[in-house]
Order: sequence, then structure tokens, then C-alpha cells
Amino acid sequence: MATEEGIVKKVDCDSHRAWVATTRSEACEHCCAKGMCHHLGGGGNDAVVEVINSMGAAVGDRILINFKTSSYLKALFLLYVFPVFCLLIGAFIGHGLSSVLMMEPSAASALFGFSFFGLAVLFIRARANRMGTKEDYRPRIVRIINRRKNFE
Repeated sequence: MATEEGIVKKVDCDSHRAWVATTRSEACEHCCAKGMCHHLGGGGNDAVVEVINSMGAAVGDRILINFKTSSYLKALFLLYVFPVFCLLIGAFIGHGLSSVLMMEPSAASALFGFSFFGLAVLFIRARANRMGTKEDYRPRIVRIINRRKNFE
């Protein structure tokens, strides 16, 4: 599990969400969820991340957030491996069907390969929208390190 420390900047009690300020690390550059983070004040190393507030943290609390590694690996597979796999399967099918379709084998491979790749991209887009609504694919607060009485 990937974990980061941060400070709660904003809380929405109705939806059990919180916005947490964290410091960007080197791991952030390779993270598939880095698009969910937003820079504070136009740049620097600080970022604001929307998280699930399952611990009832309040504004100013120093907290620990985590993102499940298994969810990260599933998303990586779907984003990087699945399209290439579909491209190769399409190319093999196109090559096999080239004599039936009376086409050049390389042209049939390219046509079917890119068609399967396009279908994979459409599938990923639909699947990603569904995955984004599930709590397993969102960071969550797992511990309150210390509570603040007042917030500046």
C-alpha cells in the first residue's frame, strides 16, 4: 500500500470526502492517479488530493492516506498491457483471415490490429469511468496522526 502524510484543508461531511495537502514525492511522478492531484498556489511541491474521509478527520488534522497497491496494479494493467494485447490478437486474427478476405497479410494484420486496439481504448474508457466511482480505486484516510484544535 502506498501511503503519504498530509494536512486536511477542506472537509465535506455529506459525501465523506476531504481535500488533503501533501508534498509531492518522486513516487508521484510515476503514479497513475497523479491526475487526481492539484497543485497549490500555482506550483511547487505541494498538491491537494481528494480522499475518502473514513476516519472523520477535521480541517487542520495531520493524517495518513493510502492507496491500495492492488488497485494500482489493476489500473496499470488495464491502461498499458490490455491495449497491446488486443493489438497483437487483432494482428494475428487479421493475418489468419487474410486469405479468406483476399487481402495482403500485412494489410489485414494492420487493419484488424488497429481495429482491436481502438475497441480496447473504448473499453478502457468505459471501464475507467466505472472504476473511478468505486472506493477501492480512491485514496482514503487510514489514520489521524494528530488533531489540531485551531486551523490557520
